[in-house]
Amino acid sequence: MSERMPVIYLSHGAPPLADDDTWTAQLAQWSKELPRPKNVLIVSAHWENNPITVSSTTGAPLTYDFWGFPSKYYDVTYETPPAEELAHAVARNVSDLGPVYQDQSRGLDHGAYVPMVEMFPEADVPVLQVSMPTLDPRQLFEFGKRLSGLRDEGTLIVGSGFTTHNLRWFHPHEPADAPAPIASQEFDHWAAEKVAEGDVDAILDWEFKAPAAHEAHPRSEHWAPLFVSLGATSVEGSVNGDSQIDGFWYGLSKRSWTFN
Repeated sequence: MSERMPVIYLSHGAPPLADDDTWTAQLAQWSKELPRPKNVLIVSAHWENNPITVSSTTGAPLTYDFWGFPSKYYDVTYETPPAEELAHAVARNVSDLGPVYQDQSRGLDHGAYVPMVEMFPEADVPVLQVSMPTLDPRQLFEFGKRLSGLRDEGTLIVGSGFTTHNLRWFHPHEPADAPAPIASQEFDHWAAEKVAEGDVDAILDWEFKAPAAHEAHPRSEHWAPLFVSLGATSVEGSVNGDSQIDGFWYGLSKRSWTFN
């Protein structure tokens, strides 16, 4: 590869993201601005498993890990090329953390395929998921550092979560662009500021440094993939991130970044 791949963190949305013309257009445009990856490795908020495990490389059906949605959202398919080579590369890069297991029955979950359908609609790029072995920020940062070498092999590393994620704020009977709760706005502003400053320590210490931290994330699984992205892009503890998408969707911050 002639170019080291960037790393991204994206707010992935629920399945109805596909019906949001603004957001889908933003994801599509973002993809066009990225260098073409050889493959994609995703750490999703919706897969926590220790020991570290990678998803199917042979095309297992998607994991429809949501309930109560109209049937059309369960009819979505996304068949990508095999990802055996990437699975082996992941295992090599994190070997000091222990063996990497594989679950050939587990297809991509909605934290992976929902945004990938919009960013790579031709489904012509191999996509693999790897589980989060912990929610500890510094351990995930170190995990990301071990994955960073994959960037030189053409891999786009994706942390897929949501910059704020409190489902008590989610009211689908209201307009998607209704004003977000103050707590969501405050956390979003803080996150944008700290990423722009490259303040990794503050982000990793978010529970004590961020405003409205536990309102924005009653549980941290949707914020945690960012720590992997930061680790994969850090150079001597600093990062260089550009905000690609901002704004709110049913009160949740959809802010997303590219890290170079």
